[in-house]
Amino acid sequence: HFGPPSVPVPRRSCILTAYKMRSILPAVASILYVTPQVASLSGGSVSPPLLPPVPATSKRLFLVRHGEAIPPGGVPGVFYGALDVDLSELGKREAVAAGKFLADYDLRAVASSHLKRAIYGAERILEGQRAAGGSVLQFRGFGELDRGSWAGKKKEEIGEANMAAFDACEPGSTPEGGESLRELRERVFEARDDLLAGVDPGCACTEVSHLWVTRCLLSEALDLGPEEMHGLAVATASISCIDYCTKTGKRTLHFR
Repeated sequence: HFGPPSVPVPRRSCILTAYKMRSILPAVASILYVTPQVASLSGGSVSPPLLPPVPATSKRLFLVRHGEAIPPGGVPGVFYGALDVDLSELGKREAVAAGKFLADYDLRAVASSHLKRAIYGAERILEGQRAAGGSVLQFRGFGELDRGSWAGKKKEEIGEANMAAFDACEPGSTPEGGESLRELRERVFEARDDLLAGVDPGCACTEVSHLWVTRCLLSEALDLGPEEMHGLAVATASISCIDYCTKTGKRTLHFR
């Protein structure tokens, strides 16, 4: 992470392949991303992490979670899932910071979900690209987890036992009108494949989406099942990076 402006931040990059990261997951699950908004919003400089060039046989994907959103009714702790809620003023500033952070990278495509909180962040990233052109590519497959009948409710109303059963992918635990984590992963991976299909090897792109979408992509890179991904912490406006090798299928997760 970036530290407070008064604390020097080491400029170093760590690269671990998915199979290596699994053995140390408990120690790094909360630092699988960089958070540019900390430095930007407090007046510090935003520097991109030191990353190696994209390998000639790989495609690089930056995963960006949208900024802070306003929950339904403005009530903290309310689940909104696939509801199309607005960003807060802080969330908008976080999105701008993420866009500035990625401005030094040559991104061949900028994508988002169809929800406005993600589209806003993708538009800020597109504005920062030197060769800006075209528009944000929208993929419904990158939409947030559909909570169904749980949307608009707090955890206390849903019940901790029901939440735990859902996170563990137990049969019959999916809320009415919602989707399971396995169903979510299937559509997220399909959207990811469609996005990468339009990017040449040796190039990079980005997608702005949501908590559970990012968890899907990170958990796959870490070789974790759907029942394990609820423990992955992903801050608002945080950025992760995965290289996908087109020859071997190996996924290399970069983090700082």
